[in-house]
Amino acid sequence: MTSLLALVTLASIPAQAQDFADSAAAVTHYTAATIAPAASCADLAKLKLADVVAISARTIAADGDVPAHCRVDGKIDPEIMFQVNLPVAWNGRYYMVGNGGPAGQEPDTQARARAQALAHGFVMGATDTGHDGTKEPGYTFGLNRQKAIDYAFRAVHLTAVTAKAIARDYYAQPVQHAYWNSCSNGGRQGMLEAERYPDDFDGIIANAPWVDQTGFTIGAVWNQQAVADAGLTAPKLAVLHDSVLAKCDAIDGLKDGLIDDPRQCHVDVAKDVPMCRAGSDNDSCLTPKQASAVQKVYDGPRDSSGKQLMSGFMPGSESSWMRLLVPADASAVPADFNLAQGIMQYMVFQPPRPDWDYRDFDFDRDPGLLDRWSRLADALDINLRAFRAGGSKLIMTHGWADQILQPMMSVDYYTQAVTANGPNGEDFMRLFMVPGMTHCAGGAGPDQHDSVTAIIDWVEAGKAPDRITTRKIERGKLTRSRPLCPYPEVARYGGTGSIDDAANFSCKTP
Repeated sequence: MTSLLALVTLASIPAQAQDFADSAAAVTHYTAATIAPAASCADLAKLKLADVVAISARTIAADGDVPAHCRVDGKIDPEIMFQVNLPVAWNGRYYMVGNGGPAGQEPDTQARARAQALAHGFVMGATDTGHDGTKEPGYTFGLNRQKAIDYAFRAVHLTAVTAKAIARDYYAQPVQHAYWNSCSNGGRQGMLEAERYPDDFDGIIANAPWVDQTGFTIGAVWNQQAVADAGLTAPKLAVLHDSVLAKCDAIDGLKDGLIDDPRQCHVDVAKDVPMCRAGSDNDSCLTPKQASAVQKVYDGPRDSSGKQLMSGFMPGSESSWMRLLVPADASAVPADFNLAQGIMQYMVFQPPRPDWDYRDFDFDRDPGLLDRWSRLADALDINLRAFRAGGSKLIMTHGWADQILQPMMSVDYYTQAVTANGPNGEDFMRLFMVPGMTHCAGGAGPDQHDSVTAIIDWVEAGKAPDRITTRKIERGKLTRSRPLCPYPEVARYGGTGSIDDAANFSCKTP
């Protein structure tokens, strides 16, 4: 049975990781918000649009920095709820955010993203992907196959098409540029848009994109089998994390509490972490069983021949494993596994098998069970030629200390796709790996960066992002900044000045 804590954690997995720039001028320096409506808000409720079976419109008064705007709510056949917000002064751009985890969030819950978009003059759209997560929690909506398909890919595409049609009618001119900005499952949604509907967006920001949902599922089942009864605790994970930093922090030439590239950190848990004496167990050490479980999390799932089925989690992420990879107690379900269990029970098996038991999963026999769902939901198609041909741009980011989605998902996808779509793939797609950042944001490293301005600069001015500054904000104060470098480049300290100032670092090829 799914615990309440697991459901709360699952529902809170973010879709949008990074905000707009702090300054309104930063995202309006190419197109000012000067386009006025050519129709009344009420008239939008009379629109007849393909696939739309219900629509309403109302005027929302200005509130603080949020300007007056027209809010359109509607339903796309059969049950895809959407919302489009249109400011009284438009900059010609459309902006859309996605959905975290199993989605099902009401479009009206995207209040923060909506407020930022409207304040900057964007038309903003959102969808619940075709189900109500409060009534069908987790992946239970998969009992209805159409809802599963709408979640996988259909809802986002139709919402984008519908929102653009509404904007065209309201302002009597088409959207000039369309942008996507989301994380996690929202990153997966954005990647699928680039792969399957390349004309929907001119610029896509995919933060920690869940490109391999089924690979993640296999990995989460592997981890659950390893750690379920290992007895790992928060203090033990702290000892593990401290030991990893002691071994690996300075590999990049700078001891700063961050592991620049965890792939250079080779951890043998039984040798590098304090081990409990035979027959004893306390929070200052790991037992052999616990060391074996942790090693499996790093190594990732394999079949009996040793074939890698999915990448593991990276050294440096351990301090965030509690409740996400490691159960808080014997009755708790970690959030990562909760996602995987729902996908297996309601998406993979047809008809669904709510009673499926993860302990029965065989890594030689069962990975193929996920192939059918993979074809619907995974964003693993590296053919982005149509997306590139249309002049569209893609920015991917991923935290090296991500404790929910394996960072190598993004690295593996990028390294294949950047060379598979014609020469100089960096001209249309770039990946920025973020040392010390956990899932979408958070962690020990600087984790706040403005990819929105970067993608607008790239799409509208041809200015490719050679570096993006990321910042650590603690209690409202800037405590550290670093440059994010386009993969495979990394940030290197110049030798003088504060190590907490991005100005003292440059991007270098390792």
